[in-house]
Amino acid sequence: MVRIDKIVTKAGDGGQTRLASGAPVSKASLRVAAYGAVDEANSAIGVVRLNTSANVVLDPILDRIQNDLFDLGADLATPDAGAKLDYEPLRIQESQVLRLEREIDALNSDLSPLTSFILPGGTPAAAHLHLARAIARRAERDIVALAATEAVSPEAVKYANRLSDLLFVAARWANDHGRGDLLWKPGANR
Repeated sequence: MVRIDKIVTKAGDGGQTRLASGAPVSKASLRVAAYGAVDEANSAIGVVRLNTSANVVLDPILDRIQNDLFDLGADLATPDAGAKLDYEPLRIQESQVLRLEREIDALNSDLSPLTSFILPGGTPAAAHLHLARAIARRAERDIVALAATEAVSPEAVKYANRLSDLLFVAARWANDHGRGDLLWKPGANR
């Protein structure tokens, strides 16, 4: 169980924060950037859900994703330094990645094939899903950059990749199953 008694600790005033293990780290570290981008993606999905609360298909998917993103943040905030911890660290599981893949396939089965790149927009839900997708792509880049220098679970990297894919497909689905997609017209304004 998580218990938070105090929000203002004054410990971060010097540009440091603590990982889940208690180890101090710079707020400018790759690890903090990675889980910060995950938090930003989660916040963007919260905005999406203002437009999907009545949608019995998308909203439960987004609800699960928001919870998964806290798992992902916990995974990233608990580096595997090879030392035994007093607790079992929360890690993204293959089952979470596979669930995203199934949901991508289910949503995509209702969509016609793409004939062009898509401009972010359309319905409010789709526009916000595209924004969440772009933020999720940045989170993925940050996680990959971190994984190039420190240990990151392979499932965390996979989850981040599949998440942006799901958000793209969900945006098309929210645009009247792709019929409301805004298509890029190459060179249209030359």
